[in-house]
Amino acid sequence: MDINKVNNSFVLFGHEFSGPLATVISIGMIILGGIIALGIILFITKHILKKSRHIDDMLNTFFINLVKVAGIIIIVAICLDRLGVGIGTIVTVLGAAGAAIALALKDSLANVAGGLMIIITQPFKKGDLIKVGEYRGRVQEIDLFLTTLRTLNYQIITVPNGLINTSILVNESREERRRVDLEFGISYNSDIEKAKDLIRSVCKAGPLVLHEPEPSIGVARHDDSAVVIEALVWCRTEDFFATEYYMKEAVKKAFDEGGIDIPFPQMDLHIKGGENVDKEAAHRC
Repeated sequence: MDINKVNNSFVLFGHEFSGPLATVISIGMIILGGIIALGIILFITKHILKKSRHIDDMLNTFFINLVKVAGIIIIVAICLDRLGVGIGTIVTVLGAAGAAIALALKDSLANVAGGLMIIITQPFKKGDLIKVGEYRGRVQEIDLFLTTLRTLNYQIITVPNGLINTSILVNESREERRRVDLEFGISYNSDIEKAKDLIRSVCKAGPLVLHEPEPSIGVARHDDSAVVIEALVWCRTEDFFATEYYMKEAVKKAFDEGGIDIPFPQMDLHIKGGENVDKEAAHRC
């Protein structure tokens, strides 16, 4: 484009500007005014979103970025109009550029689509403990492309939103309470009812164990070396790991004091023709 062919003119502080100089000055004023107006709009938007209790930080960030992008597009469109570029031309160029970008960045756009789905459906929020495939961690940040997780051993993992959108997701923090599933093996010679009573007493004494719903305790199965007793214990979600550790340690101590054996893996071996084997071994000696 030849800026000399653009015929813009205006009067500022009693001085008349025309030609290329007028075009440059007007574009500069449009950009400056647009930035100031966009800043005011962003300030008002942030203030309104901050007061809303129904919109979390993830949606706040999305709306603010959306306003920024829309404002920049409007400023650029006005500047191009001052340069003599028609709106129809702008729309055509944006459409062609959009098609080319969509083809070249289809994987990135899939992540953007996944980010939009996360924002709309809100299967998790910042601070939730989630599991996506083999990855498990607490949500640190969510944007349009990536979700950042911090694992329980403080490793940072960035997961593409497209992967999250197409995977089975487990949110371990959504409910206020969780059930801790525990198994304890006792020997076949031990008293099952006594073992169950000991586990029940540990649950009652546990400061983190919820008494409603009541713990469910019973024989789960018969293994090769032990009778496996299952204890289903409820606790608050934030106390899940502490409750699990408490139960395992306290039940072991209660079994020791109550005389309940926790057997080692064992196997009974039967040898056929045992007498002949002994005679052959003695003959060799």
